[in-house]
Amino acid sequence: MVRRVLAKHCRPEDDGNGPSWLTFLGHMKDSLWSVDLFRCESITLKSHWTLLVMDQFTRRRIGFAVHAGNVNGMILCQMFNKVVAGRSPPRYLSSDNDPLFEYHRWQANLRVLEVDEIKTVPGVPVSHAFVERLIGTILREFLDHMLFWNTLDLERKLGEFQYYYNQERVHASLGGDTPAEVAGEPETQCAKIDDFRWQSHCLGLVQLPLAA
Repeated sequence: MVRRVLAKHCRPEDDGNGPSWLTFLGHMKDSLWSVDLFRCESITLKSHWTLLVMDQFTRRRIGFAVHAGNVNGMILCQMFNKVVAGRSPPRYLSSDNDPLFEYHRWQANLRVLEVDEIKTVPGVPVSHAFVERLIGTILREFLDHMLFWNTLDLERKLGEFQYYYNQERVHASLGGDTPAEVAGEPETQCAKIDDFRWQSHCLGLVQLPLAA
């Protein structure tokens, strides 16, 4: 039914299959956020859960929250509220069918924030593709190369990566722009080939040219 509505009111390109329903809803900045959890281990082999929140339209990392140990309904709400503190919450929030997002406290917290939750298709990761890909990027490009000691150390390092991802890392799906540029923030000055310097990001893992 969604496909028929999109085909009637949002005509796809000749060589395309049309936008997904999440993309359709997310075509207004900050109207649709995606949320997901992933786990990583410290150098002392202690498990840490990270809640990641991103804006669907700009691909911008809204924020994250880290918890050492198991996550229950109360902790999950505390993590999400920490991310959205001081921000206007979105109209919609996309989450997968992980049992962690079925907690009664989680559902009640979203009702208090007046956020409508949209569940992805069970067993179809492509329906939650943007945040899943972001998690893969964080692991492949950063955490797989970086050790951390504890929660504070992980938060500091994820903050370093968030700045790089939002402000400096260009995206092919955004036409070569950064998420910050799509969100309307000032563009980074392009470096000239004969007048530039190198800027370090992600604690030295990435070096990018910067206009001198």
